[in-house]
Amino acid sequence: MRSYGQYCSIARALDVVGDRWTLLIVRELLLQGPCRFTDLKKGLPGIATNLLSSRLRELEEAGLITREDAPPPVATALYTLSEDGLALEPVLKSLGLWGLRFMTDERPDDAFQGRWLAYAPVWFTTDADPDGPPVVIQVVAADETAVIELRDGRIHTRLGHATDPDLVLDGPPRAVLGLLTGVIDLQLAGRLGLSVHGRRDLLTRLHPVTQD
Repeated sequence: MRSYGQYCSIARALDVVGDRWTLLIVRELLLQGPCRFTDLKKGLPGIATNLLSSRLRELEEAGLITREDAPPPVATALYTLSEDGLALEPVLKSLGLWGLRFMTDERPDDAFQGRWLAYAPVWFTTDADPDGPPVVIQVVAADETAVIELRDGRIHTRLGHATDPDLVLDGPPRAVLGLLTGVIDLQLAGRLGLSVHGRRDLLTRLHPVTQD
């Protein structure tokens, strides 16, 4: 692995995770949990097979992931974040929060997956009425679906469909994620193609996290 050769904690950190794709591999392991190689490749559209193999080997050598042969019916290697790897979660949250300022444009060739739709509300929003009743919100973007549940003052998400949601948000990723994270308001989201069905007042429960 290349090194900046500097006695600085930022440089040392970038020695380990500064290469292209590395932090996105960590993102996928945070979101998916233990993964097969094929699971990781599916979650990283555009990465070459040999490059993913190389990055996984480097992360294992650095002690950020572990590799274990799973028994049948999986019968393949599973990659899991180590304690040091899991410690990157707040780093990725802060980086993602900072990166929201660059999400105003949706490029036509950008890939988009349901997991990314699901984690954004958990990482970048809070419940503005933590004592309020439980709420279920269905979100749909680029044919990907996720469910947001507000209960007990916390936000929970999962992939898939809700049986009887209180609110449905359906539109392009820029409109859906932009609204959920506070990058754009409801009026602009509507102009970008967002449709809202159900209790619009529940949108006030989703309060975007602000960067300090």
